[in-house]
Amino acid sequence: MTDDYYMMLALKEAKKAFEDEEIPIGAIVVLNEKVIARGHNMTEKLNDPTAHAEMIALTSAFNYLGSKYLPEATLYVTIEPCLMCAGALYWSKIGKIVWGADDEKNGHKRITGTTWPFHQKTEIVKGVLKEECALLLQTFFKKKR
Repeated sequence: MTDDYYMMLALKEAKKAFEDEEIPIGAIVVLNEKVIARGHNMTEKLNDPTAHAEMIALTSAFNYLGSKYLPEATLYVTIEPCLMCAGALYWSKIGKIVWGADDEKNGHKRITGTTWPFHQKTEIVKGVLKEECALLLQTFFKKKR
């Protein structure tokens, strides 16, 4: 399986958020080529500003594995993680993070001024299906205005 394939699955999660009138961000956690967790933004539904796609997917993965660490897993998320999610990813010791579109407004780089708030062993891949990921967000915000 390729990064594009798994990012398409994360985009499916983002589309669920879009349909629920949530900011359309989706995430999945993959371990040994198997999707073990999924999440999409649910901040409005849960009335919880921490209910980001990454947080929901991480919690689901921790519960699935019975562990608070994910060193062999990969998170696929449709947009660059925010500072809160970057912190959670750091503490999870996740092995790899793959994101689609950069987030100039709310991404971790804007807050930290650095490109590396993650665990030192974490691998990062950026820009996978970035146009598709960005288009879904742009469509959502155009609809809201």
